[in-house]
Amino acid sequence: MQESFGAYIPFVDHLGFELVFFDEGQSELRYTPEPEHMNSFNVTHGGAVMTLLDVTLATAARSVDRAMGVVTIEMKTSFMQPAKGTLTAKGRLMHRTGSMAFTEGTLYDAEGHACAHATATFKYVKRDVAPTELHEIPTD
Repeated sequence: MQESFGAYIPFVDHLGFELVFFDEGQSELRYTPEPEHMNSFNVTHGGAVMTLLDVTLATAARSVDRAMGVVTIEMKTSFMQPAKGTLTAKGRLMHRTGSMAFTEGTLYDAEGHACAHATATFKYVKRDVAPTELHEIPTD
């Protein structure tokens, strides 16, 4: 069980994401996809790529206030080339207000080539005191 993200996220734990860096509006995550994470072309499935970018950008947003959680409001992902091997995603908080975070990030393959880029908007939400328990997130 990984809580280095500030909360236990079962799906992130299942995929095996590793938090490398998480501070001052910046984040970096690493991920080695398993065979079951591939698509029919034997490259990392786009859903796994988007999940890695979503978590990376959310982590960048949370890095300036770790007591808060975030929920994704919108995300746009551009796929540039297939993602192969161990993947590294780097995120950056571009701007924040009291309740919103605006982020961007890029995913790189094992050779250091950019494979996907995303922008996302997150809403800051108060985090429960028991992060390992399942709970509802307010949407208002």
